Amino acid sequence: MDTTLIFGASGQLGQCLAHVAKERGTPNLVFLPEEQANILTPEGLAALFTQHRPAYVINCAAYTAVDKAEDEEELARKINRDGVENLARLCGEHGTVLIQISTDFVFAGTGNEPLLETDATEPVSVYGLTKLEGEQVIAAHTDRFFILRTSWLYSEYANNFVKTMLKFGREREELRVIWDQVGTPTYAIDLAGCILTIIETQNQQFGLYHYSNEGLTSWYDFAVAIFELSGLPTRTVPIRTTEYPTKATRPMYSVMDKSKAKSALGLAIPHWRASLRVCLERLEKQNY
Repeated sequence: MDTTLIFGASGQLGQCLAHVAKERGTPNLVFLPEEQANILTPEGLAALFTQHRPAYVINCAAYTAVDKAEDEEELARKINRDGVENLARLCGEHGTVLIQISTDFVFAGTGNEPLLETDATEPVSVYGLTKLEGEQVIAAHTDRFFILRTSWLYSEYANNFVKTMLKFGREREELRVIWDQVGTPTYAIDLAGCILTIIETQNQQFGLYHYSNEGLTSWYDFAVAIFELSGLPTRTVPIRTTEYPTKATRPMYSVMDKSKAKSALGLAIPHWRASLRVCLERLEKQNY
């Protein structure tokens, strides 16, 4: 198998890719240190492509601070659009397959039916807008790409909703959690497995895909499941989005249809609750 370069290797998904690759024995993955892999420096990127001649590039690097992006639009755009364009240009020049991670935040979230890849995008935040712009710049430079939109990522690694709820659940008797935002949690270990399957099977069905776990839930019900499965007695109180104002607007409904990914990529996708159980069991073994 040819070399795969991973950008954003120290983030949550990068760490999950390292975990799954070790479990599977996937060879020739290069997890680049951030000081060597700044996607905003074209010269440095060109040197990496010349050195490694990668068959695949996985871009996990992104500006993901949703609320902060409202005040740092220029920086968010540099990372989420310009950095992606730098990678896409080099992938086109070298015949490298680009695997880009995107988000459900490209949608307004005003509907009530699972979202298809062909549905109209309408970001309601700077983060969502800049991630959409990152999707849009790729096709000008290469047609050998996979864009994977995902949602509500969590895992044993980095900071995420599951670990935050476990922490707060041990510290507080009661938590107030939003119930009117609906989506699908995604275990980043499962997403990492999807990405490595694309590479290991040398899949050529390039294009845009939706990937999350199966099912749907609200943040409130997600929190209730976390406490139930981990045995915490925390009282969980459902609140509306209007009771917890944030700088950035979130999609109210961002459940994505995964039919295309299951068909073209040959995936069996677990239900979100089954994957949550796996994650919690692993966290318990780590004494988190």
